Amino acid sequence: MFNFEDKKLEGLGAIITTKEIKQQPKLWAEAYEIYKANKTQINEFIENIGEKHGQFRVIFTGAGTSAYVGQTILPYIKKKSDIRKYIVESIPTTDIVSNPYDFYMEDVPTLLVSFARSGNSPESLAAVNLGKQIVKDFYSLAITCAPEGKLAQITKNDEHNYLLLMPSKSNDQGFAMTGSFSCMMLSAMLIFDNLGEDKEKSYIDAIIDMGNNVISREDEIRNLIDKEFDRVVYLGSGCLCGLTQEAQLKLLELTAGKIATGYDSTMGFRHGPKSFINENTLIFVFTSNDEYTRKYDLDVLEEINGDNIAKLTCSISVNKDQNFSGEKFDFDAKYNELPDLYLAFPYVLFAQTVSLLTSVKVGNTPDTPSPSGTVNRVVKGVIIHEYQEQVKNI
Repeated sequence: MFNFEDKKLEGLGAIITTKEIKQQPKLWAEAYEIYKANKTQINEFIENIGEKHGQFRVIFTGAGTSAYVGQTILPYIKKKSDIRKYIVESIPTTDIVSNPYDFYMEDVPTLLVSFARSGNSPESLAAVNLGKQIVKDFYSLAITCAPEGKLAQITKNDEHNYLLLMPSKSNDQGFAMTGSFSCMMLSAMLIFDNLGEDKEKSYIDAIIDMGNNVISREDEIRNLIDKEFDRVVYLGSGCLCGLTQEAQLKLLELTAGKIATGYDSTMGFRHGPKSFINENTLIFVFTSNDEYTRKYDLDVLEEINGDNIAKLTCSISVNKDQNFSGEKFDFDAKYNELPDLYLAFPYVLFAQTVSLLTSVKVGNTPDTPSPSGTVNRVVKGVIIHEYQEQVKNI
């Protein structure tokens, strides 16, 4: 990315965000070591809930980028989980707090897995407190980056709570969540994936290698976006569809809305949202490694490319036997067996790099991208109203 010795970085307002994007592969290795050190205790914590109550709910939650952690990992984790033990869901804290009785069930034992960078967002705290108030058997697993944050303080380890702290440098000091997002996602995946140690290690090694590969190819990414555009769309399938939400948000945040963004599933995009494409649009498709799903991703890529409207149609993918005939940002074929959820790490690093470079291109400052101050690193202005138990309709 930008040269750390380049004094223009400070003038561009990009020094913090650049550093925090580039350090992620190292943070993933550190997050993996933290997970291994806590693995036995976390497994015991989760198993004890099942032994005490039988089947229970697991809810992944957070606000904004933190909510997208759950949205991204959910499809993969659902198929890996034993529904006789627990049912996995993803519900943003912003939904839970405004409509708690739509999402919390009094008599259903619940484990709330909270993702939070600072742990100081009002919704993060309120979602836990409402759970304690409404659900008879309520448990919390807090995955957060700030030991001094309020969420960490109220969920310190006891029989009902488990606190898992991320690497200290994942507590991003820039406006945008980058390393915090990827480290929290990695930790949750490892907890619920139940991989053998050898496969676990091989997947971690792969994403670190691929992440470093993205960083080394900044010039390629710069060339892809070295054109006039004012719209960007990210598409993906399954868990990579969840990732498109985070990819487009990063661009929207870092450009302060100067670039219009969209996201969708590759199949869903045809059903109306495709109208968003004009001659100033860049399309990026997070292409699946799954042979069946990949066919649909490639169909959409070829279709959009053949329409000859978008400024750029580009596949982000692993090189396989079947590939997009147009513009590609490819990874080595040796990664062609990596599950899509693990591809999310190099893919999001690509998207973060696009966002950073585009922010500078449109004259914004990535470290402090909201010139009006109306959008903040930790959300402000949220009033948490006292909740009174309602009389249930019969």
